[in-house]
Amino acid sequence: MHIHPHPPGLDIAALRQRLLDERAALQQASRDTAEARRPVDLDQTSIGRLSRMDAVQQQAMAQATDRRKTAALQRIDAALARMQAGDYGWCVTCGEPIAPKRLALDPAAAECIACASKR
Repeated sequence: MHIHPHPPGLDIAALRQRLLDERAALQQASRDTAEARRPVDLDQTSIGRLSRMDAVQQQAMAQATDRRKTAALQRIDAALARMQAGDYGWCVTCGEPIAPKRLALDPAAAECIACASKR
């Protein structure tokens, strides 16, 4: 834990609300697309081969999108946990402050731009 809970210049309340709003939107989007991720019925008597291929492709795209949403939720939850612990705004790699402009663009950022650029 750092001596100063958050680097100066951060509006923690506003950033926290943005994270919570984004989290709620991602959760709602995941609920809205749940049907598209369900297993595809491959009964050859009910739909043609091309329709089955299209359905499988749409399912795969929906599942990939859901994986991205899950990863985004994990980043948000980690940022909220860092806020709770008093470590928010500090790079998890080098320990230096993350620029307020970077956090304004991505409130879930865990690394400063220098460390993120190295990966």
